[in-house]
Parts: sequence; structure tokens; C-alpha cells
Amino acid sequence: MRVSSEAEATLAPSAVAEEVSTAKTTAVPQPISSQKSVFRAFRALRHRNFRLFWLGQLISLIGTWMQTTAQAWLVLELAHDAWLLGVVGALQFLPVLFFALFGGIIADRLPKKRILVLTQSSAAVQAFLMWVLVASGTVQIWHVLVLALLLGITNALDMPTRQAFVVEMVGREDLPNAVALNSSLFNMARVLGPGLGGLLIARLGVAPLFLLNAISFLPVIMGIAMIDSRYLYAQARLPLDGQGRPGPLQSLREGLAYVAHTPSVLLVIVVVGLVSLFGINFNVSLPLFATDVLHAGPAGFGFISSAFGIGSLLSALWLAWANRRPTLRSLLMSGIAFSILEAAFALSPWYLPSLILIALTGFTQIAFSALANTTLQAVTPDHLRGRVMSVYMMVFAGSSPLGNLYTGALAALFGAPVAVLAGAIPSLLAALAGWFLRGPAERDLKESLHF
Repeated sequence: MRVSSEAEATLAPSAVAEEVSTAKTTAVPQPISSQKSVFRAFRALRHRNFRLFWLGQLISLIGTWMQTTAQAWLVLELAHDAWLLGVVGALQFLPVLFFALFGGIIADRLPKKRILVLTQSSAAVQAFLMWVLVASGTVQIWHVLVLALLLGITNALDMPTRQAFVVEMVGREDLPNAVALNSSLFNMARVLGPGLGGLLIARLGVAPLFLLNAISFLPVIMGIAMIDSRYLYAQARLPLDGQGRPGPLQSLREGLAYVAHTPSVLLVIVVVGLVSLFGINFNVSLPLFATDVLHAGPAGFGFISSAFGIGSLLSALWLAWANRRPTLRSLLMSGIAFSILEAAFALSPWYLPSLILIALTGFTQIAFSALANTTLQAVTPDHLRGRVMSVYMMVFAGSSPLGNLYTGALAALFGAPVAVLAGAIPSLLAALAGWFLRGPAERDLKESLHF
């Protein structure tokens, strides 16, 4: 593993000793049988800390998707302007693009459990404030915009911390399974949340959804608070005090230098960044496909969205069951398959084949992103993981506003099929380039993996 001397200097023996002393290695669950049963898909849940975290997220993410549905409906009620929907979405992701790197520095300096309690509590307060504004009838569009921006700032710290915390809860052996289980959770919530949200809006209006989301944060906050730090896998953190403490800019340079000089990490970051920018934001044009291309109407749009969600969920569950060590070949093959299937969906004029294609597109997209996530966490040293995952979140989630603008502008000018095809082709070229240039990265990955 090529870690700079500057990085090695930050790993003061006292800091490492302090961290290791808080981790009871005897409490780590012993490897279970590799028998291919259905329970293998949930093996990471044998870790009590991860089980607390995962079950809390199960409830919280459904609430988040319900609020997302309510927020979109509220914006249309207040402003009757579809363009503002894009503005709200951009405000929630632009802070990730600009501030996630600094969130990664904080994640490497402070206990991640403490950070997550803070970020999840902040998100709960923001949801509660939105409920107060809507329920009292005083909400205005600028309230929604400001709170969306605050949520984006919170996510800039929460996302890299949450991603980097997974390996501390389960260790490297069960990391692929844990990442896939988190992905399955997200996609299951994406299937259930909007549907429940729509039913509640029809019966009760939008206000209760914000309150329900605020309440849904309580289980995850309690779960994180109940995590026993003694049973976390020993992780080295940057020293906060004493001689040799790196400044924020020095820490940032160290993280970026590691990404730039580690072939496997650099390849994954670049390919994920390009595929995310051009290919993964095609969902903004799905309503146009349902109405203008496939002539399926609102119900058809619902089935298209559900098919994509079901494909994504099945992919996450399959990855969790397989729990395989990540390889660049499987990652890049999934990226190539995703791009080809997305292009095929763009060119399909028939509804039923389009449903199958969009489900397969969702399947390969989740395989691509989950394998990328697992690869980065497996390769990266413990003391750099927060910063490396912040770069990953910056290119993966932070590219959403730019990707949405790119796809939306092309759809407005040339139609939805051209817009999606114009995203699939650069994604395919990026994945193919990664495939032909993967030699040094594969050697680096082979040398670096040690679980």
C-alpha cells in the first residue's frame, strides 16, 4: 500500500494505541459457514453494532422517501413551477459537491458514531421545522429552499461518515455483504416510501409526512447511540492534539494525493465520476418516456419506476448473498452492462420490453455502485477512509445537479431518447476505457486487499 510519509507521520503510536485499546478483538464474531443458504445474504447482521444501525435505517429511510414525495408535492402547490423542483434537488446535492471533502476530514478526525448522532439529529430537527411551517399554514417557498440547502450541508458531513463507518462495524470480511445490505435497504425504501407517501398525501395532506419523517429518525439515532464502541473494529484516527497534528488543508492534500497515486482507487473514482455524471441521472427523463415515447400515462410511469426499483433491490440482495471479494473486472463489466442496457432502453419504443430493460438497468446500476463502494473501502487505509469516501460521494452524489441539468437540457431540446442515449454513450466509453487500462489498478488491488 503506497501511503505517503506525511500520512505515516499522522499515525502517532499514542493515537493508534488509544484506538486499539478501545476495541475488544475477542468480541468479533467468528467466521460462519460458507454454506450457500438464504441466511447468507444477511450475515453482516450477526454484528450487533451493524444490526442496530441497519434496523434504525430501515425505518428512517422510508420516512425520508415519504418526505421527498411530500416536498415535491408541496413545491408544486406553493409555486406551480416544475423548474423549482430541480432547484430544490440541486440545493440538496450541491453542498455534497463542494463540502464533502471537508466532511471526510472531520470523519477521519472524530469518532464517526458521534458525528452520525449529530447529523441524524440535525436532519430530524429540519424535518420537524418543516412540519411546523406546513401545519401552521405559514410555509413559503423560500422556507423549503433554505431547509433543502441545510439538509444538503448536513449530508455533506453525513454521507462520507456513514459510508466509512460500515467497515468499523463489520470488519473487512463482511464488508461486501454490509454494503449490499445497505443498498438493499435504500432501494426497498425507495419502492415503499413514495407509494406510502402518495397514499397519505391523498388522505391527510403533506404536513403529516414531515412529522412522520422527523419521528422516523428516532430509531436510527437511538440505534447509533446504542452502538458499543468497545466492539468496533480497531481503527486509527488522525490525532487531534499534540505535536504533528495536520491542518485541514494538509489533511485534504494527503487524501487527494492518496487517491491520485493509488491506481485502483483512481480508476474507480474516475469511472464512477463519469458514469454518475452522464449515465446515472437518466431517471429525470422517465416521466417523458412514459408520456411521450411509450404513451403509458401516469400509471405506466409508476410501473416503470417500480420496475427500476425492483431490479435495484434484487441486485442488492444478490450481492449481499454472494458476499464476494470485489474485483475490478466485475465492477467494470457491470458498468459496461449498465451503459448498454440504458442505451437499449433509450431506443426501445415498446412498453413491455422497456419495463424489462429498465429493471435490468437498475440491477446493473446497483451492482456497479455497490462494487465501487466496497472496493474503495477495502483498499483504503483506516486513517484515510473518511477522506477517500468523501471523494467518492462527491463524484457519485455531488454530480447529480450537473447530470440532471445535462440530461434535462438535452431532453428539452431533442427529446428523452436522445438525452438518455447521450448519457449512455459517454458512460460506456468511460467503462470501456477503464477495462482496457485496468492492468496497473488490478495489480494494485491484488497487493492492497488484505481481508
